[in-house]
Amino acid sequence: MRHLYRSFLLLAVAAPLAAQGTQQGAAPAPAAAPATPAVGDVAPDFTAQWADSVGGRSAPVSLSKLRGQVVVIAFYPKDRTTGCTAEMTKFTNEYKTLFGDGVVVLPTSKDSLDSHTSWAKDMHMPFALVSDPDGKVAQLYGSQRTPGAAFTRNTFVIGKDGKIVYAVARFNAMAEDSYTQLAAAIAAAKK
Repeated sequence: MRHLYRSFLLLAVAAPLAAQGTQQGAAPAPAAAPATPAVGDVAPDFTAQWADSVGGRSAPVSLSKLRGQVVVIAFYPKDRTTGCTAEMTKFTNEYKTLFGDGVVVLPTSKDSLDSHTSWAKDMHMPFALVSDPDGKVAQLYGSQRTPGAAFTRNTFVIGKDGKIVYAVARFNAMAEDSYTQLAAAIAAAKK
């Protein structure tokens, strides 16, 4: 009987202590991943530095100042990598047919303005590249789930009214169909 009483007493004391230990010593719950804006949402505004083949532009780009134009934001992991080079080559070579007049193209990565300038010059890009070294813009668009992580290749088309008309997570830079869908979304946004 004594043995049973001791076991009961140990359980009565140990259970609350164990629960308290897991509550106090437990790692904090991870922060929720930022939501990816969806079609119909107002595109999150941002201001960032950008560079073209000549160098960093004197004034930063602000999405709100582009209202009235169709804007394409294309997040990509890194300058000069295979998939990113394929995507920017397609954007450059087919710029007029893919985007055309009245469209502002904003490819965005963590790379520096110097890296962007060099790459844009080497590839003769007809657009500027946005530098987002701290990932703040990418986080607004769900393209960087955790600080420091590589950007996901998310692509957005923003209509003249500032609303997202096309959003694709993990844009496939190697698939022709991806560019066909993007071109269709841009054409629809221009109307």
